[in-house]
Amino acid sequence: MSLTRPDLAALPAYKPGRSPADLARELGMPEAIKLASNEVPFGLLPGVAEAVAAAAQQSHRYPDMAAVALREELGKQYGVDPARIATGCGSVALAEHLVKATALPGDEVLYSWRSFEAYPIITAGAGATSVQVPNTPEGGHDLTAMAAAITECTRLVLVCTPNNPTGTALSADALRHFLDAVPTNVLVVIDEAYREFVTDPEVPDGLEIAGDRPNVAVLRTLSKAWGLAGLRVGWLSASEPVAEAVRKVVTPFSVSMVAQAAAIAALQQRAEMERRVAIIVAERARVADAMHRLVPGIPETQANFVWLPLEDRSAAFAAACEARGVIVRPFQGDGVRVTIGTPTENDAFLTAAAAALT
Repeated sequence: MSLTRPDLAALPAYKPGRSPADLARELGMPEAIKLASNEVPFGLLPGVAEAVAAAAQQSHRYPDMAAVALREELGKQYGVDPARIATGCGSVALAEHLVKATALPGDEVLYSWRSFEAYPIITAGAGATSVQVPNTPEGGHDLTAMAAAITECTRLVLVCTPNNPTGTALSADALRHFLDAVPTNVLVVIDEAYREFVTDPEVPDGLEIAGDRPNVAVLRTLSKAWGLAGLRVGWLSASEPVAEAVRKVVTPFSVSMVAQAAAIAALQQRAEMERRVAIIVAERARVADAMHRLVPGIPETQANFVWLPLEDRSAAFAAACEARGVIVRPFQGDGVRVTIGTPTENDAFLTAAAAALT
């Protein structure tokens, strides 16, 4: 007799990127390159290490559960009322809390597929039902089909832009039209974990397009462009009732004292963050241009990664790259996601990719 829910047996576990240290040992190399987890490769922003060290001295105390100072800093940086902000252990945790706050068993959570691989996991964890709407042939959200798939059972819609893992992003007109079509009793969550890497002027800022719509929430993270992947800090902006509901269901003290201090310090380094992002964006264009010559149909990406629609060749391509000391992220039967690293790391990937595909 099982002591856990039988439906979870069929649920795939979230798979983190492979350890580069493990691969290096396996290959007998001094080091391997990890381009699988969408991390920014430039280290902590200035002042963050010092803030972490200072906060660590007080780690025998519980952190501020309400994250008041962090929410005030986020409000100042982004022009959002702190009462509309909730923080959590990464944006994925906040997505999970939003599902928990809106959906009961039998309710539906709707999203594009393929999209962020945690969506079906957090939906099933709440006992809700996933409704997956196929991507367009270009790897983007089919908003018309998503709107048509909303039923009386739909409680929440996840919109990932730029989309993980394909990198595609939605235009302002398309997103606004979609939001107008969604019933007001359905919460739309705009997941913008990669917003800082967007350069296309047609792609809107979710905070602006959400405006005062009470049924729209926006997710952001400090794990990517802000360089805090290992400290796990995410935040959302929503109407006050939604933000308050999330704060009720969030795991107590889930954003540690060290993480809060690191986030506040990082947010004060916007100019340096943007300088680093500009390097990633330039490298993104270089890698994408090179890969276009090897793989047809690569979608335009607005994130810090490139999607290769290799379909049933995905696993073999990833294995070939690993054999050359470069870890990428295959999605069996669909494609491969490649994080943009340093110029040297990207050169190594391009060499490995050319060897694997020619």
